[in-house]
Amino acid sequence: MALTLQARRVVTKGTFKRYQKAPKKEKTKMLNEYVALTGYTRHHASWVLRTWSNRKPPKRTRLRPRIYDRKVFEALRKVWIVCDCICGKRLAPYLKEIVPVLIAHNELEVDTETRQKLVRISAATIDRLLAPERAKYLLKPRSRAGPALMNRIPVKTFSQWDRTRPGDVQVDLVEHNGGDPRGEYACTLVITDVYSGWTELAGVRNKAQVWVHEALKCKLKEVPFPLKGLHSDGGKEFINDHLERYCEKEGITFTHSRPYKKNDNFCVEQKNGNVVRRAVGYGRHSGEREVSMLNRLYESLRLYVNYFQPMMKLAEKSRTGSKVSKRYDEAKTPYRRLLEYTEVSPGLKELLNRRYGALNPAELKREITRYQQELFTYSSRRRGIRKPEMDKTLLSGRI
Repeated sequence: MALTLQARRVVTKGTFKRYQKAPKKEKTKMLNEYVALTGYTRHHASWVLRTWSNRKPPKRTRLRPRIYDRKVFEALRKVWIVCDCICGKRLAPYLKEIVPVLIAHNELEVDTETRQKLVRISAATIDRLLAPERAKYLLKPRSRAGPALMNRIPVKTFSQWDRTRPGDVQVDLVEHNGGDPRGEYACTLVITDVYSGWTELAGVRNKAQVWVHEALKCKLKEVPFPLKGLHSDGGKEFINDHLERYCEKEGITFTHSRPYKKNDNFCVEQKNGNVVRRAVGYGRHSGEREVSMLNRLYESLRLYVNYFQPMMKLAEKSRTGSKVSKRYDEAKTPYRRLLEYTEVSPGLKELLNRRYGALNPAELKREITRYQQELFTYSSRRRGIRKPEMDKTLLSGRI
């Protein structure tokens, strides 16, 4: 174990004279022992023993007496707390006014010398003396999605997506604030597979990491294929240590999109409008009861979208002058796209076929309409808004 700096100096003082007078063989033996004791490299140890006698003793710094002693610190701390822990630049000029006031109300007891020091103390000295106390009062940051975390998670752009296999999903949050971001409001977590378009939905209480992370873990388990990658925007509800550790534990590649580049998250952004807004609208929803209503609606909606809503994917895009031509493939449901993928296991195909055979699309549509009616009625009643008219044919069961 290496010695402390003070112990190294003691060893050096007792060794360097003998080392300088010793013959070469003795120097080698002494140098070996010195290196083992001090932990120095051999080159540095040799240099220390050769030059120790030529070194000048270090200059002793002048020990100034402490001006602002413990009494000043205790008094300053009391004044600082009364003044709501403001910074030194604000507190220093204000001490001339606040110290006599506190003394007059018997809130501060100081002698004349301490009072004079308090009045003339500088802002820099105030910050230096109160630095340990300020650290105790610092609040825990709301999120650690700082530059270091953002740099650890790689960026994935629109052109880097592999659209030939299932397993790479995009996630996003849809806010139900009714155009007013103040207060608490519910959100919808949307998970979409890039290849098949398979979509999972979950209502969450708000954008807090705890609710989003809990819903995300639950819904990722319901995805019927193994996950390979997870992609989100730069929101702190996703870019956090909890989701990063979860992806590392499950062996999932975690990436995020560029700021203000919604095209990097193109699949899930489409589902935000075509699925969530189409089913729920743009109204405001909040509270546990409405979140529960949203989740009941989404249980039927996810089955309806994944098994009975065909979608087209862009197959080719060309430009001729200013004209852009797009060609799409045949419209297929996410269920059919998974069945056509060659690497999907027979067990998964059998499970999907069994679920598909047990579903009635007309009944699912009636359930969705009924849940929408309950949600809009409850939300309108809470806010005193006239409830929207729903198609009675859908509610009657005749489609």
